[in-house]
Amino acid sequence: MAALEWSPALELGVARMDDTHREFVALLAEVEAADDAALLPAWQALIAHTQQHFDQEDFWMAATRFAAGNCHSTQHAAVLNVMREGAKQGAAGNLALVRSMAAELVHWFPIHADSMDAALAQHLQQVGYDPASGQLARPEALPGELIHGCSGACAGDDLATPAAVA
Repeated sequence: MAALEWSPALELGVARMDDTHREFVALLAEVEAADDAALLPAWQALIAHTQQHFDQEDFWMAATRFAAGNCHSTQHAAVLNVMREGAKQGAAGNLALVRSMAAELVHWFPIHADSMDAALAQHLQQVGYDPASGQLARPEALPGELIHGCSGACAGDDLATPAAVA
């Protein structure tokens, strides 16, 4: 059994976001279950998914007036950098580090989803943004100024650092 399994507690009410998160959880479980020969390909698949996943959320934030340097986007970049470093270390033979990083992602992801992603989901719903079509139902609900924080969702600065997932 995977250390993190999809459950209704992880759902945020934005179908495309929930589908992407469900895929992340499944790919992370594949990394956890992989034997040594399959570990690096599974890790690379998780990195590729995570890049698309984060790019998608970053696009939604930009489309709905989150500043490019907000803490949510900054955390995305930090996590991807750590994951890519894990791939390098794994390719050099340090598979234990990759397994350790996967274990940390098991703890990190629910916190990230419950704080930063939940705030984004709520924001998308408030402004009537449809992630599937890119249509904005309530442009008048967009904030007048760029959102530089995480809509109050910065649960702690330690979550934004690469050390938090390494």
